[in-house]
This record gives sequence, C-alpha cells and structure tokens, in this order.
Amino acid sequence: MDLAVLWFGIVAFFFVGYFVLDGFDFGVGMALPFLGRDDTDRRVMINTIGPVWDLNETWVIVGGAALFAAFPEWYATLFSGFYLALLLILLALIARGVSFEYRHQRPDARWKRWFDGMIVVGSALPAFLWGVAFANIVQGVALNAHHDYTGTLFDLLNGYALLGGLTTLLLFFTHGVVFVSLKTDGDLRLRARKLATRSGAAAIVVAAVFLGWTALNHFSPVFLALAILAAVALIASWIANLRGVEGWSFGFMAATIALAVVSLFAALFPNVMPSSPNPENTLTIANASSSDTTLTIMTWVAAIFLPLILVYQGWTYWIFRKRVTRDHIPQETVDDAGEPQQPVTA
Repeated sequence: MDLAVLWFGIVAFFFVGYFVLDGFDFGVGMALPFLGRDDTDRRVMINTIGPVWDLNETWVIVGGAALFAAFPEWYATLFSGFYLALLLILLALIARGVSFEYRHQRPDARWKRWFDGMIVVGSALPAFLWGVAFANIVQGVALNAHHDYTGTLFDLLNGYALLGGLTTLLLFFTHGVVFVSLKTDGDLRLRARKLATRSGAAAIVVAAVFLGWTALNHFSPVFLALAILAAVALIASWIANLRGVEGWSFGFMAATIALAVVSLFAALFPNVMPSSPNPENTLTIANASSSDTTLTIMTWVAAIFLPLILVYQGWTYWIFRKRVTRDHIPQETVDDAGEPQQPVTA
C-alpha cells in the first residue's frame, strides 16, 4: 500500500477517535444547564467525564502531530487559512479545562456559575467549529498556486459549513446526554434519556440534510454506503435510548460519529484540501505528503506505540466504568471564615 494513502487513513483514524471520545465530553458540558437542577447534579455530570476528559483531548494533539509530520503542506494550509477558527477552538478548550480544575476550589455559588458557563461555552464552541472546519475542507476553499488560503473568515461561514457545524453540535450534544444516562442513576438518568430523545430526533433531521447535501456535491459509492450506515446507526441509537438500553444507545451513537467522519474523509479522497475556484491548486494526498523515508519511520513508530495507547485508554475506561450517583458526591463544608474545608463523604 502507498504509505501516503496509509497515513491519510491513520490521520482519519485519529480524528475519528477524537470526535467519538471528546464528542461526548462536549455533550456533557453543553448539557449542564439542561440537566443540572442543582450543584450536586452538575458535579455528578462533571464527574462522569472527570477521569477521562483530558485523555480524550490528547487525540486531537496526536492527530495534529500526525498531520504535521505526514502532510506538512496540508497542515500549513489548514492552520494558516483556518487560523482564527482553530484559535477559537484552542481558547475554548483551555477555558473548559481550567473550569474543570477550578470550579470546586470555592463553595461560592457565583464562582461555580461562572466556571459552569465557561464549561458550556468551551464545549459548544469547539463542537460547532469543528463541524464548520471539516465541512469547508470537504467543500473546498479558495487556494492560490502556492496552496495558500485566499479567502476570509466570513467565506468559511457559508450555508453548507454552518449546517455541518450544527450537525456536529447536535450529534455531540446527544452523544453526551446518552453518556450521562449511561453513567448516572436515578432522576438524572431518566431526565437524560428524555433529553436524548428530543435532541436525537433533531440530530437525525439535521444530519440527514447535511449528508444529503454532501452526497449531491461529492458523490461516491463509498461515501454513500458509509453515510447510509451512519444514518442507520443514528436511528438505532435513538430507538435504543427510547427502550432504555443506554449501553447500546451509546455504542450506536459512537458508531454514528465514527461512520460520519469516515464518510467525510471518503468524500475528500484522494484530495486533502480541494481548491474550489481553481481545481489545479488542489492539495492531494500525493502533493501534500512527506517523503517516503519520513512516512516509513512514522509507520514503524505508529505500529509500536498505537496499540499501547489503545490498550491504556481501554484500561482507563474499564477502571472507571461504574455509574456515578449523588451519594458519591462529597458535601462541601466551610469554616467560620468562609474558607472551604476538606470535604466529608455524604
């Protein structure tokens, strides 16, 4: 197999892993104001992703590093042309990470509301902008002969791209709400299932329109087959949620996102960044990739370390597989000066 094509597939694999894993993190964060009736509910929700959110986020770092090493021309064009959008994603991820670490440092309600708001924005903004970015990559952007992006930020906010952003927003939101129902118990679990039913129905409609629009402009048999499988998995997830089978619902939702991302890469192949006004300026797998020597070294490194990463991540999820309930949340206490003391178990 051509090493450049192999690494196109590996880059796709890293982004599939990122969107599936960090996708439900985003969904949990966005669902805080919809499911968190009190601070204990919100702490339960945050604790469902507390042990894994930072591990999930490393997938985009590895994916970006693989993109940089395997396809430097693609990396350069993408990160220079989409600089502002990617900067907003980075700032949102930083704000979200800081909020996870600092919201519990003081018992003050205003302090917690401030960081909860940062978690919501820091989850919703990347969930939307990643969809906008990938939709633009598939659709094609204005590139000159040097493969530099010549458009503006507003050119990226076209109808197709905004629909792509809304699709990822709804898919990640539903993915996160299903995860809450899978990882919690009691009233919070039931409310999460009801919310997933409503958001899942909206996601089915929006995703169908987006995949249909993509098929009209970038049709290929492979893309069509993957898009149909993604649609079937999404409907299956919605039905499983209705029946209260959270594990199956979450699994089908993960399959939906994975198949949707793979279908977009299939629609893109063999290009990596099409040029919409002048196809001659399109970046392809062939003209954007590194040398065979570089790709060979990277392939050996990936063959050694990628299985170890997968085993470690799987082990982490196994260790933290149990449900989180309100009884697991320690009660905060304060001293006479109003300073937080060591929490005691409820």
